[in-house]
Amino acid sequence: MAGIMGSKSFIILSTVLLGQAGLFYGFSRSEVIPPRLPLAEFNLKQSSWKFIQDIQMSDEEKDVLKADDILLRVYQDQPTGRVATLFVAFFNTQRTGKAPHSPKNCLPGSGWAPSRNEIVEIPVPGMSQTIQANRYIVSRGDNQSVVLYWYQSHNRTVASEYWAKYYTVTDAIRYNRSDTALVRVVVGVNHGDTEKAIKTADDFAVAFFPELKQHLPS
Repeated sequence: MAGIMGSKSFIILSTVLLGQAGLFYGFSRSEVIPPRLPLAEFNLKQSSWKFIQDIQMSDEEKDVLKADDILLRVYQDQPTGRVATLFVAFFNTQRTGKAPHSPKNCLPGSGWAPSRNEIVEIPVPGMSQTIQANRYIVSRGDNQSVVLYWYQSHNRTVASEYWAKYYTVTDAIRYNRSDTALVRVVVGVNHGDTEKAIKTADDFAVAFFPELKQHLPS
């Protein structure tokens, strides 16, 4: 029984059934949109990671993404010179068909081929909660990068797309909410040193995670 409960088929079936229940129940009432701090006010003043630049997305990219709030910035760790890019796409609701685009699907479409992937748990000092994230090593030509990403909502981080969908439906039924965020970190690999890039990505995630929680509804 435990094997069945943990199988991908069971998760997909559960998601479909819950989705039907959510559609029947959730759409009969107006959704709760919780208050939050805008991502534009996000800062890391208490960290060694300093803001370098905002990356502007085109109108076409924003239209495809359909997020209600977006953060796309480059940061640098002042003592070491390490650089990382942070992308956050927040959605007030997924009820209207808007939802995060999985990097697992977007990266190959952009020409990046994954050579290694795993789900990891990243401890955050002073917090009982860990960051559950997908870690990808991707390549395009001679360029290589480390990509961390996860889905974040209700003080919860989820790596699996299936479980993210599952929680969307259960949260809609229990709390009348379907807000969520996709959080992604990208670090370039220099001189083939993937382990250094992995550590940079993990360190950066630990540095910004407590502050980011203040900008996403609990």
